[in-house]
Amino acid sequence: MPRYTLIPGLSALALMVLIGCADNSMVLKGRVSDYERQQAALTRQNQQLQDRATGLDRDNQELATQLAQARQQARVSEDQLTALREQLRDATSQLAQTQADKQNTEQKAQALSASLHRQGGVSISPNNSFLQTLPAIHQPEVYVRRDGDVIRVELPGNRLFEPGGSRLRPGAANLIADVANELRRNYPDQMIGIEGHTDNDPIVGGQLRNNHELSMARANAVFDVLVNSMRFRPEQLFVVGHGANHPVVSNATPEGKQRNRRVELVVYPERRG
Repeated sequence: MPRYTLIPGLSALALMVLIGCADNSMVLKGRVSDYERQQAALTRQNQQLQDRATGLDRDNQELATQLAQARQQARVSEDQLTALREQLRDATSQLAQTQADKQNTEQKAQALSASLHRQGGVSISPNNSFLQTLPAIHQPEVYVRRDGDVIRVELPGNRLFEPGGSRLRPGAANLIADVANELRRNYPDQMIGIEGHTDNDPIVGGQLRNNHELSMARANAVFDVLVNSMRFRPEQLFVVGHGANHPVVSNATPEGKQRNRRVELVVYPERRG
């Protein structure tokens, strides 16, 4: 029980008021302390909620990023699948066309042989041993391969011709001569087809109307070099323009289109007698 000392001159009522104020002050201080503790607890709780909201927001951003990446990967996979389907379709078409070409070539050879026999004095005889060794041609972008009973030598169109036409580039005649000398050394009497090929881009402007005309014009340009500069006999050669009908690879990429723009020198097993 607190002790209070009477101050002279103060009445009992004043003393009671002072005692009550002191008690109220202590109560208020207690309440303030309670409120401060509650406020501190609320502040901590609010900070915890904010930290949790920040974590959830970060998780949401990460999930959104992962979802975007998954969608991008799905689009890439779909594009790759589409490209593979196109390549498969092209390969199937090319295989069917190759089989048809082989049959057509055999028919042409039979017809040519019959025609020459009718003319008299000229014969064509098969030579099945020439496939044993491929010609050794060491030129960039020149491909040599067996194709059934023939040998194909691909001359790249970008090294032979100006874009979109049949005009020979500087140095193209040297490339043709290098290949022709190797063919003459290995197959001096074989029948040689000169086949022009293009990609599937349409012809725009110029004197040539379509890819067939372009492929034929380019094959004829190589024919002229072989006959006029390399002294091949015209009757040993024949010219074909295939246009875009026989791609060796898919035209879906710029690299594929460049490979398909070519002139092939095709060595046949038949030879001039």
